[in-house]
Amino acid sequence: MDIFENRKDFLPVWFMRQAGRYHSHYQNIKKNSDFMTMCKNPELACEVTLGPIQDFGFNAAILFSDLLFPLEQLGMGLSYHSGPPTLEWHLESVKDIEKLKVIKPGKEFYKFQGEACKLLRERLPKDVTLLGFVGAPFTLYTYAVEGSHAGNLVSAKQGLYDGRFEAFTKILMPELLEEMLTQASNGAQAIALFDTAAGELCASDFKELIVPKITELLTAFKKKSPNTKIIYYSKHTQSGHIQALDLTCIDIIGVDWRCDLVEIQKLLPPHVFIQGNLDPAWLHLPQELMLKKAADYYKDLKMRGLDFNRWVAGLGHGVLIQTPEENVRSLVKLIQSQKLN
Repeated sequence: MDIFENRKDFLPVWFMRQAGRYHSHYQNIKKNSDFMTMCKNPELACEVTLGPIQDFGFNAAILFSDLLFPLEQLGMGLSYHSGPPTLEWHLESVKDIEKLKVIKPGKEFYKFQGEACKLLRERLPKDVTLLGFVGAPFTLYTYAVEGSHAGNLVSAKQGLYDGRFEAFTKILMPELLEEMLTQASNGAQAIALFDTAAGELCASDFKELIVPKITELLTAFKKKSPNTKIIYYSKHTQSGHIQALDLTCIDIIGVDWRCDLVEIQKLLPPHVFIQGNLDPAWLHLPQELMLKKAADYYKDLKMRGLDFNRWVAGLGHGVLIQTPEENVRSLVKLIQSQKLN
């Protein structure tokens, strides 16, 4: 089943971070490995990705990887030894751009993702869609400058006007394109572009400075892989950000729980689906309460006219650590019980 086209009579669902630390399957693999190895060993990445499909019955599998690998490819010294990702240095001035060096050809560097996608497409049930993913240009840039996308991002925002963003994306964009094509050419039916820092910008800066980069990247990708779907997810964004996007090459818009799905869907042309958007914290509630809140939410969406045929259900962001597995299992069943019409 292609969750975007060949819809069955139930609502399809997948969660960001559905393969992650809350899941005992993931924890058992991690006992004998580390995060970087789990991402870069295709067999392990495949096994981690398959876990939640086999356990919870999601309708899409998302490649187990990390969005920061292009920064490693640019020589910024990516490491996960301390737990959270760290870089050896940051883009503190325009002069630092000169330190960026592409380590090796993209086809060679991102080969581990391609091999994992190939294994997944061979092992996944045919009715499960395989999704690849990459970080969006601005989100990767904020990590390169700040080391994260938390806080006020003053330096990153200054860099939008002092030349750092423009110079950085000039080097980054070919890498992002190669990473996307590697995943798509090896079996990913859709690529998710995650822009978790986008909502830290006002809508006017987003429209003026960020949207042209997104459009450039996606236009180049669609020229080479026209049948691969594109998912664009942004966090903390509002309707003004969505309206600023060029949706020509975007097939699905993902939003977090701060957005109203009905109102956002009204802004989208007929070819664009919407995904979202329960608060992941709801999965930490007692199961009976969680299911009641979710059922009421879906009933309200239907009453207010959300087109379920253009919706892929999910969370507003990723599954949180220590989320009870049984809550994930029961929520997926509830979602898939929703009728499209």
